[in-house]
Amino acid sequence: MQLDKAESARDRVAALTETVRAYEDGLAAMRQGLRGAAIRETELSRKLAAQERDVAQLLGVLSALGGQAQPQTLLHPQGPLGTARSGMLVAAVTPGLADKAAALRADLEEVTALRNLQQNAADTLKNGLAGVQAARTDLSKAIADRTDLPRRFTEDPIRTEILIASTETLQGFASGLSQIAENEVPQNLPRIAALKGSLALPVRGVILRRAGERDAAGVARPGIVVATEAKALVTTPTAATIRYNGPLLDYGLVTILEPQADLLLVIAGLQEVYGSIGQVLPAGSPVGLMGGQTAAQGDILSPIGERGGAERSETLYIEMREGDTTVDPLTWFATDKG
Repeated sequence: MQLDKAESARDRVAALTETVRAYEDGLAAMRQGLRGAAIRETELSRKLAAQERDVAQLLGVLSALGGQAQPQTLLHPQGPLGTARSGMLVAAVTPGLADKAAALRADLEEVTALRNLQQNAADTLKNGLAGVQAARTDLSKAIADRTDLPRRFTEDPIRTEILIASTETLQGFASGLSQIAENEVPQNLPRIAALKGSLALPVRGVILRRAGERDAAGVARPGIVVATEAKALVTTPTAATIRYNGPLLDYGLVTILEPQADLLLVIAGLQEVYGSIGQVLPAGSPVGLMGGQTAAQGDILSPIGERGGAERSETLYIEMREGDTTVDPLTWFATDKG
């Protein structure tokens, strides 16, 4: 395992990042599978409950016929002719009854199997939830202990406070970012124009609102909004300099990354931010965590709580700026744009 072999701070952060991602993927797959199993069990249970009267009648008929439902064993008060007719009738009906009984047995066996699946998954799910929490804690500590990242400039905290206090818009703040830097060295990261349209989103989720779409309050922003799971890990899709991270306006905690000169990636809505202003991050480095409460084991096993998308309870705002102009982030990221 890569984590066991990690020696340097960079290796450890990279390994823990992969560990958190693996837990997120595994829990998402388990959540989807268990939700499907719970929904199927509920459907079958309701089906069986609705057929309870028919089932009772079927069991009564099968019990009356016993295991020897042969025409010659059935006597009829109208004599041999009636017995022959009733025998032919029973012989015709018996296969249908048997098919119905087999279908009932299959449903009952499936319900039992689904319940066993959920029961057996409970311990695995419990361990997974504990594991991802421990991995996130270890990742936060590893990032705090890391000292090997190059630094392009030193932040002037007084100028930063002045810029924040005098800013009324995200655009105004982004335009003034150069004012908070001291002893800045030239940007030496490779340009990423060739990667346009193929970058991975900073977080795993689904597009909730596209650029220019109005929210419930009627506000339209030039960036996109991604719905994510609680505590989801947010990473930089490419190597970049941290131009700013911290609270800003009404965006909550914000990280502003500079992958190349005159290109800014704004990530807003985090609960926790990683790194410090001026650091140069490798591609795939963690920049923060989403907020919210991780779903409890019982909620994940429930067929109700997550059917409406409640598992993606958090939202991340992503904006791209080329020079002083905002551009649609989906022109940079590889997503299902259909």
